[in-house]
Amino acid sequence: MVTEVREDLQAIQASVRELAQAKIAPRAAEIDRTAEFPWDVVELFRQQDVFAIAFDPEYGGVSGSALTLATAVEEIAKVCATSALLLAVQGLGGYPLLLGGSEEQKREFLPELASGRKVAAYALSEPDAGSDPGSMTTRARREGDEYVLDGAKTWITNGTVADLIVVFAVTAPDQGTRGISAFLVDGETKGLERNHIQGKLGIRGSDTGELVFSGCRVAAARRLGPEGDGFKIAMGVLDRSRPQIAAQALGIAAGALDYAVKYARERRQFGRPIAEFQGLQFMLADMATQLEAARALTHQACRAVDAQDPQMTSLAAMAKLAASDAAMRITTDAVQVLGGYGYINEFPVERMMRDAKITQIYEGTNQIQRVVIAKRLLA
Repeated sequence: MVTEVREDLQAIQASVRELAQAKIAPRAAEIDRTAEFPWDVVELFRQQDVFAIAFDPEYGGVSGSALTLATAVEEIAKVCATSALLLAVQGLGGYPLLLGGSEEQKREFLPELASGRKVAAYALSEPDAGSDPGSMTTRARREGDEYVLDGAKTWITNGTVADLIVVFAVTAPDQGTRGISAFLVDGETKGLERNHIQGKLGIRGSDTGELVFSGCRVAAARRLGPEGDGFKIAMGVLDRSRPQIAAQALGIAAGALDYAVKYARERRQFGRPIAEFQGLQFMLADMATQLEAARALTHQACRAVDAQDPQMTSLAAMAKLAASDAAMRITTDAVQVLGGYGYINEFPVERMMRDAKITQIYEGTNQIQRVVIAKRLLA
């Protein structure tokens, strides 16, 4: 059985790698340059069942394994971090349904996400509630068979393009984190205003939005789980999504390392390839070691998610922390290997360095990951 799972993973990985190299790599620089959302990549993922990797076959998917998803995310991120995020966030939007949705809700919405017919978003962060989501101020007031949402969310990936948004809002202000609930909101719902955030350092083609709710009415049937379960759902989602951001970081780092190695073999100085100089060899060796260590930890976290291991909270935080920090170091060193050429956008490593930075920030800053790890360690 283990052999069959491994063979399935390897087959999906090989298929995604071929697709990424052939179809996405040629688009990566243009996506970054124009900062336009890559609808063509979304359509490619729909046609090739890439979105389905994140979901169980029971709900129209082809895997549902965190480890399989991570290998796919990494392969895409090797050539384009923006495109890899499309897959990771589709999974992010589906996790609340898996954790808190009724069977009816799962069967209605998960096949839509698995096929890519609906693009997902996850709306937790607010202008004054980023690292501290428990202090959110967005409200959901019950009126008969509906809830009325008022408030704002920000830094929402796919925020202005999503068809289905998981929104977290306070339903019982006096209950603290136990007074937060989760809702499925259509992207075109009346009372929802969506604004695009521009001028990002990296992942420029990814859509990042601000959502403003003003008397936005959502059917009570669109609530996920009982009232007050929202915060528990949100934290459970992060345990599952952080290893995917780690995988994105791995892909960015791996792409930068591959390019640096190729360049070092070809670039000549003092009459020989710079790859023959020990100082540069040691730099490449350190980059490769950091990458493999982070990959091992990320895969361990994914296996914990797949096994529902209680350690997955700590491992997910460790993986995200280690992989994103490694990606930042590796991409910075890749720029150094290329020297002046690494500093211009004719070569991809400067884009990779810019893209790597966000992996240290979103899905919980790396400072927050250390808080999570320490709390679990000292509990």
